[in-house]
Amino acid sequence: MRRLIYVPIIHSMVDMGSRAEALKQESIRQFGAEGWAASRRIIDEAWEGIRTRLLALPLPWERVRVYQDGLPVSGMELEIAREVASQGSKNYQLTAELVRRGARLMGTESPELLRREYAHIRLIAEAGTEAEREEARRGYAAESAAILGARDGFIARRIAETLEEGEVGVLFLGMMHEVDRLLPDTIQVEFLIDRLPLREAEER
Repeated sequence: MRRLIYVPIIHSMVDMGSRAEALKQESIRQFGAEGWAASRRIIDEAWEGIRTRLLALPLPWERVRVYQDGLPVSGMELEIAREVASQGSKNYQLTAELVRRGARLMGTESPELLRREYAHIRLIAEAGTEAEREEARRGYAAESAAILGARDGFIARRIAETLEEGEVGVLFLGMMHEVDRLLPDTIQVEFLIDRLPLREAEER
């Protein structure tokens, strides 16, 4: 049997890399500075809980593969993870901790699909007027569901193709994804935490 520990997550700004400032400004426009700051506090607290629960599991770390939201298949996964961890990402700091325990970090996402999503976010953030921003939002809304579905399909196939019999996968994935619905029955999925209470902070 193959097992997958599904870890629903909410992203910190550091996790977003080059998208961080654009996403921050868009969030502040929608929710205000106080709302944005409150969501960051919720995220920090959530990560402490995730780390505590995950490290309490009796997992055979040398037979664990870690799959990470936003980490492209590139051959440079460890370098990317270490760089983001050094910038303060709690997600990637935990990922690095699992690797030190013997887990193997896997490239998880399609680079092309990530580039498509980032291009939409950049257009929204760099819009010069509110009319341009609204047009960019409409463009993203029209395509975002398709991109998300394609990303989920890619991630599910990546896990199914690389997770071997007797191994355990740990999947860190944002709240809006539903990769669990696409995985084969030969993979036993276990949720580390309930994702529903975290969605409000993820959306901010």
